Amino acid sequence: MATKSFLKNINIKTAKQAHNLIDALEKAEHHHGEEIVMSRAVNEVPRDQMKNFVKNIRGLA
Repeated sequence: MATKSFLKNINIKTAKQAHNLIDALEKAEHHHGEEIVMSRAVNEVPRDQMKNFVKNIRGLA
């Protein structure tokens, strides 16, 4: 798993936001999830090819 996906800065400005974050983290800690079966083919795009991948996707839209 890429570490960049969860190494983010979080700005918490209110007590409610802090409570919501703590609540979400606690729920995630105890959630073991279920097995996922992919219904489509999955391809991993290397970092150095991402720019071309996005250009191709935008060209299709």
